[in-house]
Amino acid sequence: MLPAALRLSATTKITATLRAGRRHANPFFVLHVVKTNDTNAKFAFAVNKKIGNSVVRHRITRQLREVVQQNLSSVPVGCHIVVRALPQIRQASFAQLCQSFTETIGKAN
Repeated sequence: MLPAALRLSATTKITATLRAGRRHANPFFVLHVVKTNDTNAKFAFAVNKKIGNSVVRHRITRQLREVVQQNLSSVPVGCHIVVRALPQIRQASFAQLCQSFTETIGKAN
């Protein structure tokens, strides 16, 4: 579980990030990034029904949260980031997700 200080929970902020954020994609997910004046980076996850049933969606969300926690040092400070999963994420291993996240967040810096 991400600490509350790192969660982006307001629906309006998530929607604004999805619409106005710069997109950085890889085969498994898309990062929508907006620079803000916050002291911490804040994250939200979007895993829709195209990914799979509820069990699959929750498993993928848990994996993405863990990937973010393990790579917090490489995340730019003061950003709102929405991680939107793509259907190919179902076949990805955890190691592939970690590698993809570090490569993609590097593009966002």
